[in-house]
Amino acid sequence: MIVRIVKMGFRPENVIRFLEVFEQSKVHIAAMPGCRSLSLLRDKNDPCLFFTHSEWEDEKYLEAYRKSAFFEEVWKQTKVLFSIRPEAWSTERQ
Repeated sequence: MIVRIVKMGFRPENVIRFLEVFEQSKVHIAAMPGCRSLSLLRDKNDPCLFFTHSEWEDEKYLEAYRKSAFFEEVWKQTKVLFSIRPEAWSTERQ
C-alpha cells in the first residue's frame, strides 16, 4: 500500500476557495480505483498550511489518478492558490 502525503500552503485570502475545491473533489478522489482513504489535515499553528493524506492499493493506482483528466482539472484550480511550492511524499506503511 502507498501512503501519499502532500503539503500545501495557501495565501490567507485563498484558504476558503481551497476548502471549497477540496470539498467538491474529495468524493470523486476517494472513489478513484485503488484509493482506500483520503483525508485533509490542517496545521495546528498555521491555518494556511494543509496536508492531504491518501492511501492507495499500489503505485499504479496513484499514478493513474495523477494522470487523469480529473486530477488535471483539480490541480489547475488548486495551484493558483498556493503561497509556497507544494511538497509530496509517497511512503509505504511498515
